[in-house]
Amino acid sequence: MATAMTRRGDPDAGAGPPYHYVVTDIETDGPEPGRNSMRSFASVVMNADGQIVGQFEGCLAELPGAAPDPATLAWLQSHAAAWADLTRDPRPAAEVIGPYVDWLRALPLHAVFVAHPLAFDGFWMDWYLRRFAGLRLSCGPYGGERLFLHAGLDLASLIMGVAGWEFTDCRREAYPQAWSAGHQHTHRAIDDALGYAHILAAVLRQRDETLAR
Repeated sequence: MATAMTRRGDPDAGAGPPYHYVVTDIETDGPEPGRNSMRSFASVVMNADGQIVGQFEGCLAELPGAAPDPATLAWLQSHAAAWADLTRDPRPAAEVIGPYVDWLRALPLHAVFVAHPLAFDGFWMDWYLRRFAGLRLSCGPYGGERLFLHAGLDLASLIMGVAGWEFTDCRREAYPQAWSAGHQHTHRAIDDALGYAHILAAVLRQRDETLAR
């Protein structure tokens, strides 16, 4: 499911931040792409003012030849709402990733990929984009289409820099409830992406208030 947006312009042109934040959360049935599968993901688009302006979510079928990690599968099945979301209407990965790429290309500004943690969610999204769309999460200096600007933003690292938290304290359950604006972490990708988007907005507001002093 996606919202429609107009074609993005030149990400390096214009005044002010020339990008949107694309806050993304994924759910997988194991730790390793290819041997295991990503079962759902969601991306929430947030503008520089902290407003949610679009979202995309997808439910994916298991990869051919892949199998769930038994411990991960048991954990997923023990969370009834999350498991129902993962199995509601799974479609082959190519049928989800293709529309997702089209949706990203249609964003009015270039996209900054945001995740918590970037190393996990970004790794899986890059793998699926490469396999099913021939694209990368970030092209770096190597050419090709740039789906996302630069290498992505790790939300926990931003919190360290803005709020001065220690790395070991940058855990979702430790953050002030006001940051997530009441959004519960349910292990449904869209719920969790929305929660992280509100956390990002709160941290960016704190940054702006500090800079304004």
